[in-house]
Amino acid sequence: MRVGIIGGGQLGRMLAQSGQELGITCTTLDPSADSPAAQIGPAIVGEYDDADALGRLAAASDVLTFEFENVPVAALRPLADRLPVYPSPLSLETGQDRLAEKTLFTEVGLPVPMFAAVQDLASLNAAIQAVGLPAVLKTRRLGYDGKGQAVIRHAERAEDAWRAVGEVPSICEAFVPFDREVSIVAVRGRGGDVRCWPLVENHHRDGILRLSLAPAPGAGELQAAAERHVRAVMEHLDHVGVLTIELFVTGETLLGNEMAPRVHNSGHWTIEAAETSQFENHLRAVCGLPLGETAPRGYAAMLNLIGEEPDPAAVLAFPDAHLHRYGKAPREGRKVGHITIRGDDEAAVRERMLQVSALLPIPQPWPI
Repeated sequence: MRVGIIGGGQLGRMLAQSGQELGITCTTLDPSADSPAAQIGPAIVGEYDDADALGRLAAASDVLTFEFENVPVAALRPLADRLPVYPSPLSLETGQDRLAEKTLFTEVGLPVPMFAAVQDLASLNAAIQAVGLPAVLKTRRLGYDGKGQAVIRHAERAEDAWRAVGEVPSICEAFVPFDREVSIVAVRGRGGDVRCWPLVENHHRDGILRLSLAPAPGAGELQAAAERHVRAVMEHLDHVGVLTIELFVTGETLLGNEMAPRVHNSGHWTIEAAETSQFENHLRAVCGLPLGETAPRGYAAMLNLIGEEPDPAAVLAFPDAHLHRYGKAPREGRKVGHITIRGDDEAAVRERMLQVSALLPIPQPWPI
């Protein structure tokens, strides 16, 4: 089986690595000749809307997928007439638009913060009146890792927020004083079979995911609720492959924040600490293979490496730490790798996580 992956970042790299284990050839398309995925397998250099490059990728593939949701839908749709594309362009299009996401969540019964569409400054002022303050203004498209967002605490600062997001179509949401952030990572096969990994507790700083704990401590009945919601979303979209929903926890209630129709940063722990990783199961799904079990192997903590890497020898001195380097040049705010700590004792995993975290170039004061 040959899988074409649009995007050659770290997610494409880890998909290709899983493909090697399954005997699946993964070819990636990326504008960079030295993308993380190109360093380990066949790659085509080209823009994501380059018809010639996309045609060469299709010719080298039996099925197409993507590793991030900002792939031009218009470029993907013609390819779906030539060979299977999973997830579908509908999943991709929905994941690109925060307004479409929130509308879908509402349709399938997943509660969301109050929201309103924003087209201009006048509609922003009207949205503030509708959802109240404080509020968060987010661009409908192309936002990630905290980009394209502005918090509005005072009505007179609405114009500043509008300029901050680039005066583009946006969504204004009520600010949620949540207890914690979690995510549910799930996979759906071609025949509709669904598997879910345990809820993950996520900690962000400066809009970037820094730490994930799996399974999320004390998830209890939230796990069943999250699985119900993610199943409903995937069935509505007829989604094939991995899909992740980021959620706010307020008391015993889950609120839908965003979705990603792809493998996700908060699922990296599954490589070492689940029966089947999100990357392997995504490939199984898009290739029409049986899905693997998603049960956890004990407990895990995943630390993102942001900007620069620690000394590899210092990390690997811990027998329960697993280092993943993405082959990226150091740069402020850039995800250059991650570390997963796995163990059978939750408290021991947390203690080890704090020890490993102290090795980071900028140690993090985790609130746990």
